Parts: sequence; C-alpha cells; structure tokens
Amino acid sequence: MQDTSEFDIRLVPSHIAIIMDGNGRWAEERRKPRLAGHKAGVASVRSVVETAREIGVRYLTLYAFSTENWQRPRAEVKGLMALLRTYLESELRTMLKNDIRLFCLGQRERLPGDVLAVLDRVMGETAHCSGMTLNLALSYGGRNEMMRGIRKLAAQCVAGKLHPDSLSEEMLSNCLDTAGQPDPDLLIRTGGEHRLSNFLLWQVSYTELYFTESKWPDFRKDQLLEAVATYGRRQRRFGKTGAQLLGKQLI
Repeated sequence: MQDTSEFDIRLVPSHIAIIMDGNGRWAEERRKPRLAGHKAGVASVRSVVETAREIGVRYLTLYAFSTENWQRPRAEVKGLMALLRTYLESELRTMLKNDIRLFCLGQRERLPGDVLAVLDRVMGETAHCSGMTLNLALSYGGRNEMMRGIRKLAAQCVAGKLHPDSLSEEMLSNCLDTAGQPDPDLLIRTGGEHRLSNFLLWQVSYTELYFTESKWPDFRKDQLLEAVATYGRRQRRFGKTGAQLLGKQLI
C-alpha cells in the first residue's frame, strides 16, 4: 500500500475524471451475475473517493451511468439504480465528515423518483462542503450535454439577448453541466478499453489520458496513486513547445 504522504501536492491533478469500466466483465470472469461486479465496484468508489480527498484532489468526476446505459437489460438497470440509491444513503455521513460536496451531471430528471429524491437530499445536505466536489455523471452523455448547452445559447439569440457573432467558447462552457468547474487534468479509464464513450467531450480537449487493464472492481488506492504518479511525470504543453514552457529562447 502506497503512502499518500509521499505525494507532492503540486503534482496532484486538481480535477480527475474516471470512466469506471469493467464491472460486468469482472463478474463474468468469476461466473457471477453482472450485478455482482457492480456491487464490487462500489467498494472501489469508496476507496477512490477517500484517496482523492486525502491527496488533495479538488474535483472528482465519476461516470456512473450514461445515456446509453438505459438500453441495458431492464433488470440490470433496476439493480444499478438500487445500488446508486443505497450508496447515496450510506455515504452521506462520510461525505459530511470529509467535507465533500456531491454534485450531479446529466439528465437527472430521467432517474427514478426514489433515486432522485435521495440524490437531491444528499446534494442539499452537502452543498456547504468545500474540501472536494464529487461529481456523479448520471444519465449523462457528452453530446447531449453540448446540445443542451447550445440550445440555451440559441434561445438567448432568438430572444435577442445575444448575437450569434458574440458567442464564445467560454459562453458554451458556462452552459454545460460543469459550469464553474475546471476542466479535468487527468482522465482515467479502467477495463482495458481505449475510448471516451461520450464522456466530457468538450471538457477533455487538453486532458491527460490514462488507460489501465485493471477492471473497476480491482481499481483501488494503489491504482489511483499510480495513475496520479504517472500524471505527475508528464509535461502538459497546451499546444506550446517544451522549450516554451521551460522559458527557453527558440531560434
């Protein structure tokens, strides 16, 4: 087990986003129902949230349920919603203790009423917390998010409050679910796949990507610290050259 005290806070990402992939395959490899993998993944969520808070991450965004996930078998969707409700109910005290604010990205209105009621309660009771923001992406899709943001701007243009020529990237960013939050510094995807799967498509333009073969139920504290350590060894150039970042004169 790695010691978090070894980490230089200056090298810790302010915002980490995670695609929690591999729950179902993890269960199938063990000849268990897919829902067993999702249940095992809840322990990984607890470990990762606790570790992220401990090392100084300010924002943690977890891709919990996509817009496309509604197409899964009804029994699996129902089980996932029940797990979500149980997680929210059980973690409220821990969030308050660790000064963690819960926030939701996505079409929350599509969630079952009982889940939405618990989500709203936990968000309300943690709204004052400022140590870390935990974003749960629920019924979330990056393209859907952008379309909702574009429609907001279009409505203002139609109403004469904005002119199309005045629109900017900042305006669209302020119409997205992550308005007011920094873009992710590090995006982690577990499960061995190498794609974004419609996650934070606008926000990850310059995000460092980290892929691991570890399936989500096996991704815990040590795996997160390894990802953060890898991030700390990278040079983020944002379109500039390495020499420019080091302040060297180019010839």
